Amino acid sequence: MIYVDRIELFILKCASVKLALDERIPQPARKIDLAHEPVTRSSIEQFSSNLREQADRMAEYYRLFYMLENDIRRLIDDTLTEAHGVGWWAAHAPNSAKEECRQNQQREREAGVTSRSDNELDFISFGQLGDVIRHNWVLFGGMLSNEKALGRVMFALNTLRGPIAHCGVLAEDEVDRLKLAVKDWFRLLEGPK
Repeated sequence: MIYVDRIELFILKCASVKLALDERIPQPARKIDLAHEPVTRSSIEQFSSNLREQADRMAEYYRLFYMLENDIRRLIDDTLTEAHGVGWWAAHAPNSAKEECRQNQQREREAGVTSRSDNELDFISFGQLGDVIRHNWVLFGGMLSNEKALGRVMFALNTLRGPIAHCGVLAEDEVDRLKLAVKDWFRLLEGPK
């Protein structure tokens, strides 16, 4: 057997072993398979393996924060809609949130992109969500345990949100902080004791 044939055989054996291992080792549910999207796959393959690994790792935290943030938005909207009707925004959102919403809606219109939502809450920052809750504490005080604790938890979550939402990488200590901050949020939802 010539040298090239041996290399070719070695590569085929490695590929065969890799396929067998991939079938036996369960892939995490969070991993999105873009292999069937040729344009996306070819784009992703242009990046270093280190960046692809970091993206896979950070996807887990993005997914967690996506669910948390949207659940908080839903809680706010459901609570205020139940108390004041669908038009609650005009009379019960703080002015700072209204201004931020107006600016973000204007920015999207001027960019000519499809609007992200019909809901004003979707146009305010995570930090403003805490302001909406505090502004309406008379409603949220019965379901959240403490207003000061709310401020601390929202501040911690907002700080951790930065690297997650802006393509950074969380250090292991910050991963621990994120897990604790999420636990703290759910502890807040246990209500006053």
